Amino acid sequence: MDILLQQIFNGLTIGSVYSLVALGLTLVYGILHIPNFAHGALYMVGGYITLIFMESFGIHYWLAIFVSVVVVGLLGVLMERLVFNPLRHSPPIHDKIAAIGILLFLEALVQLVWGAEYRRMISPYDKVVEVLGLTVTIQRLLIVFTAVIVMVLLYLFLKKTMTGAAIIAMSQNREGAFLVGINANKVAMMTFFISGALAAVASSISSPINLVFPGMGHLVILKAFVIIIIGGMGSIPGAIIGGYIIGFSESLSATFISNDYKDLIAFLLLVIILTIRPKGLFVKGVQ
Repeated sequence: MDILLQQIFNGLTIGSVYSLVALGLTLVYGILHIPNFAHGALYMVGGYITLIFMESFGIHYWLAIFVSVVVVGLLGVLMERLVFNPLRHSPPIHDKIAAIGILLFLEALVQLVWGAEYRRMISPYDKVVEVLGLTVTIQRLLIVFTAVIVMVLLYLFLKKTMTGAAIIAMSQNREGAFLVGINANKVAMMTFFISGALAAVASSISSPINLVFPGMGHLVILKAFVIIIIGGMGSIPGAIIGGYIIGFSESLSATFISNDYKDLIAFLLLVIILTIRPKGLFVKGVQ
């Protein structure tokens, strides 16, 4: 029973990270219909910015995360303005090719500037504590609580602000949103900023229990795409629930089946769920 509870908590930790990454991805897709393959690169850059500001400038972990959120959010806006916006009237395949190009460019740039070696982020919260009979690090607790807080803030932003209402309107009916005077450029930039910020938070809180390296976003972004397909393309509840489904499945399968196959579980679940519900667990559209 102790092992089961421990793995459930580990799944909660992994799922929190996956959900944050998938949220940013599904926001962009749900509103702008862009499958942003470069989202994994934003996740990677977020981890590096936090690490570099902690190591080179000696600033506190939380302040470094704030800097990373701002920098990666602005990088997302830059991507939208310089790449995706000029392609808005082009065939859909152009968006995909451009996103892959951005991914490769950012990975090569990071490798050129900071090298290809694996690096460890030292967290001030690496102490081990006992919680309800479970042995966990404070950092893992921090991942769960931070993810939940960010998700709640995102919900409040979308539901309680005019900009959030504009984002929801764009996702539900783009033509209708244009007719009532919603600024499409403003919504697009804000969406990409939020998407980048979510990726930066996810990588910054998870890097202390993993490693920072140029390819760190590859597997994460693959699973994020699986999550948003499982949850329903463009669905925020689907991204959150799908992230935790994958997190729990991986953690439990690694313990009770084999750690060698845990990364295959996400794709197996994708096949099973889409066989039952071809459109995913939730309907399309930011909710």
